[in-house]
Amino acid sequence: MGLLRAPTVQDHVALAEIELCGELMIAASAADGERLSPDRIDEVLKVGVERGERSSCR
Repeated sequence: MGLLRAPTVQDHVALAEIELCGELMIAASAADGERLSPDRIDEVLKVGVERGERSSCR
């Protein structure tokens, strides 16, 4: 008898949030100061960029 496996479920919102957190951590580790400025955070998170443009910014 084979092992029972749970179906794979992906939460795309959670995965996107994890990716954004990772990008913030990378930016923070590369920053010279103790904290990221609000402008730098907006830049990393691509605040103000249209959704269609966001994926092409990589």
